[in-house]
Amino acid sequence: MAKKRAKSPSTSKSKSKRAPAGANRNKRPPARAKAKTAKKPARKSAAVKPESKPKSVARSGDPLDTLIAGSARVLALPVKAAWQPTVKTNLDVTLKLAALFADFPLPDDAEPAPVFVA
Repeated sequence: MAKKRAKSPSTSKSKSKRAPAGANRNKRPPARAKAKTAKKPARKSAAVKPESKPKSVARSGDPLDTLIAGSARVLALPVKAAWQPTVKTNLDVTLKLAALFADFPLPDDAEPAPVFVA
């Protein structure tokens, strides 16, 4: 037989006076009054300087350096000058391995492996 739980006096007497679910969800808080401030005159800006290229990539002529610099710029990924040779070596090895894989000769009767589903 299940035992009945005794209700605590604080929870049994007080009933929540909450609004129904979703009633206040679409209401925005009241807008605050904006403080009026005096407009400052616009400053004349100096000529905008074009972005300078990183020193490690400055016209090296190596396509890997160009690829690393361009990829880092597009991805907004900073590459410190100390890591540039390591990144270049890693990319070189990766591209050589990919070339070996892509140049592997396949016979004319080669077909893709069947797909097994468990």
